[in-house]
Order: sequence, then structure tokens, then C-alpha cells
Amino acid sequence: MRILIIEDEHKIANSIKRGLEQESYAVDVAFDGEYGFDLASTEDYDVIILDLMLPKMDGVEICRQLRKNNIHTPILMLTARDQLDDKIKGLNAGADDYLVKPFAFAELLARIRALTRRPKEALGAVLTIKDLSLNTLTYQVKRGQKEIKLSRKEFALLEYLIRNKDKILTKDQIINHVWNYDADVLLNTVEVYIGYLRNKIDKPFRNKPQLIHTIRGFGYKIGEGK
Repeated sequence: MRILIIEDEHKIANSIKRGLEQESYAVDVAFDGEYGFDLASTEDYDVIILDLMLPKMDGVEICRQLRKNNIHTPILMLTARDQLDDKIKGLNAGADDYLVKPFAFAELLARIRALTRRPKEALGAVLTIKDLSLNTLTYQVKRGQKEIKLSRKEFALLEYLIRNKDKILTKDQIINHVWNYDADVLLNTVEVYIGYLRNKIDKPFRNKPQLIHTIRGFGYKIGEGK
């Protein structure tokens, strides 16, 4: 899962970034409204954390312009002010949720998880395909009754695959969702991590269907068959 933080207070932005990266999210940060709007308009994110008061372009205007351009990424708006009219402005501009500073990181995380469960098929906390399950709250991965230990990046990759099960995902799509914008990631890095996952969720279970498939010339998908 990939998240954009648009927040001009460096200490807050970097603290949120560190916390989310510990939770296996890929995180990009913009410290002013114009750069944040540029990233939000051109990159593909699962959630945008957007401060209301920003230099160059404020949060309400960013939100309004994104929605005007048919960009419907879930937006969690942050502000140090708790007046009702500020909340109404943000929500009317197209924000999906609202959080007043200071806030507990656990609450921020819960709201992000709620927003990522909203799209299309409200998937819930436990994602499954066949007998493979991934719990986004406890980070437990199991195939059948056997628990599988994954690194943070392997977990993030598997979560992205399962959220898009039966869809062919290109290497570029995978990089854009699993790694940060400024990460120096080569296309063959995706092949390496796909190999890591296969070694853990497919190869040890030879009597069960293979779940991760290479679609030559296109990319990868997770599903019950090619």
C-alpha cells in the first residue's frame, strides 16, 4: 500500500512516515501544497494524508482540484484547528475523513485502514485467496494452518497482489504501490521479490495449486489459475 503525506511541519510528517513504514506502507512526503498536488495528480496512491494549512496551495484547494480532475484517492485531512466550519470545508471539498492534531498514531492508523477497506469491494482486515490468508492488522500470513513469515516488503507486495487478485499487474504498477517515489528500484527487483514470495507461499506447498503466476510480456498476478 502506498501513501502520500502532504504536511509542511517536517517533524510531524517525518514522524508519520516512520510510523507508517514500520507498518509496511510505502510512503512519500511533500512539504508544500504545490508539490503535494503534483504528486497526488501524477502518481497512484491508496490514501492521501493532507494537512489543511499548507504553503503555496492549501489542503481544501488541493482536495477540490483532485476531485475536479476525477482523482478519487481516499483523503484523510489533518488540521490543528477543531472548529466545525473547518471540518465542513474539508469534507465539502471531497475529503473522506478528518483528524484533529494532536492525535494518537494508533487512531491515524485505524482511520487509514478504514479508508483502504472502503473501495470497491469492502475487503475487511483479513484478505484471502484460496487457502492463503493475510491479516492486515496482525500481519499474520497463513496457508492452510501453516504460518508464513514475511519481511515487511514481502508483506506489502503480497497485500497488493491479493487486493488485486486475478488482475495482471505490471512491474511498474507494483513498484509504484510497494516502493516509495524516491526509492531507487530496478524492474528486476520486482522479479527478486516475486521469487521470495514464491519460495514461501507456493514452493513449500507442492500438493496445492500455485497462486503466483508470471504472465510473460505483461507482469504478474495472484489467482487460482493463469
